[in-house]
Amino acid sequence: MNFGSMILQMARAVPDAPAVRCDDAALSYREMSTRALALAGAMRARGLVPGDRVLIQMHNRLEIPELMLATWAAGLVVVPVNAKLHQNEVAHILTNSAARQVFVSDGVNRVDTTVETIETGTAAYQALLSHAPLPQIAETDAADLAWLFYTSGTTGRPKGAMLSNRNLLAMANAYYADIDQLDPEDTMLVAAPASHGAGLYMLAALLKGAQVLISTGFDVAEVETALRQYRRLSLFAVPTILNRLVAAWETREVPLQNLRCIVYGGAPMYVADLERAIDLFGPKLFQLFAQGETPMTASGLPKRLHRRDHTESARLLGSCGYPRTGSELSIRDPETGATLPAGEAGEICVQGETVMLGYWNNPEATAKALRDGWLWTGDLGYCDADGLLHVVDRSKDMIISGGTNIYPREVEEALLTHPAVAEAAVIGVPDADWGESVAAYVVVGGASVSEQELDAHVCDQIARFKRPKHYRFVAELPKSDYAKILKSELRAWYAEGLKQS
Repeated sequence: MNFGSMILQMARAVPDAPAVRCDDAALSYREMSTRALALAGAMRARGLVPGDRVLIQMHNRLEIPELMLATWAAGLVVVPVNAKLHQNEVAHILTNSAARQVFVSDGVNRVDTTVETIETGTAAYQALLSHAPLPQIAETDAADLAWLFYTSGTTGRPKGAMLSNRNLLAMANAYYADIDQLDPEDTMLVAAPASHGAGLYMLAALLKGAQVLISTGFDVAEVETALRQYRRLSLFAVPTILNRLVAAWETREVPLQNLRCIVYGGAPMYVADLERAIDLFGPKLFQLFAQGETPMTASGLPKRLHRRDHTESARLLGSCGYPRTGSELSIRDPETGATLPAGEAGEICVQGETVMLGYWNNPEATAKALRDGWLWTGDLGYCDADGLLHVVDRSKDMIISGGTNIYPREVEEALLTHPAVAEAAVIGVPDADWGESVAAYVVVGGASVSEQELDAHVCDQIARFKRPKHYRFVAELPKSDYAKILKSELRAWYAEGLKQS
């Protein structure tokens, strides 16, 4: 099984269908596959052999799909790297993966390396496209490594999650089973870095002959233009992007009938924000819970349950849905490994065909993450009596105050129900009496609000012992390149504030 071969097979079935568009440039499936096979032939001619790694460090560009296809056709492994990573992070990934070929786009933080590095849009890249095509697509096994996915590195050095051909196909099939069937009439907008989740779902579109629109930088106006131009538009969005779309379109006439689906995930989506999104989009939203180690597939709240008229709306919308097709969930005690009953919080474990092979050259981390046939995600949650998964927090973010567990997300949900709060993030900070206490960082929207007002509001929503003892009002929250709030940065801010006091 060669994952790239399956996309090239679709290209033969719909050669004239539009495959990929970025800015004013576009390729049909015939053109994309022709270019990919030339690139594959050039890489093999340079001495790369099946199993070698190819690092792709690029901003969102037209060339990304063809480079991925070329890599797989040649039997090689894709190592996607976010273009915004620091040079030190890229250097670690390059060294750790032992990549033998690097492709970059203009403006990335390039690493000084002896590994051949070719920039798209140059004469060197054009020469590769002029090479004789690969005469035969490499035969690879379903279990062979296809995508080496490095974690974002917000807590320590990035680790390379090894994803096989089987993992990628299982991810795509779960998309079709749970979210949407796709065909050449559909369009998938890649509005986030293609090196991450949006790029993974791009593969599901290409497998079915759909068109991929690659955005060079998220812009509400660009999404609106695409919505007016294409009748069946889908996209993946982190909650930050989804909230920006809601804010922009709540008071505008936008052809939402052309929207097929917005898949959202990658960070908490708070109920108050989700209700606003449902009021605007209706049942066109799909929430997913997953991580790179089980790409885009663990649990999901289907479109049919994104409604506000259900008697259980609050419980449904506050959850991460049910196990995805082909996936099984288990809540385990982080210390003993025992399976916990419904309603009791523990570490979320996942089993299924999407679960990674392990971490590249890191047996210690692999042994910690893959135990007894399960992926231990490091996320804490519980399943209720009906099987709905409720994610309460990352295990490292849980606050233990006076021996009692406090989950930051619960406090954040309470804060966000106040109309003046635009964003909120909660961390645990040292407390001489209680071990830890709750600190809240708050971004205020249009109206003003005092600390006393917020405190009273929170105490109306949750138990008093969970209330923040410290409030910090900030202009914005620190976020990663994937728009995730960096709580490690908030802890550093708090520590620095103590030094200055």
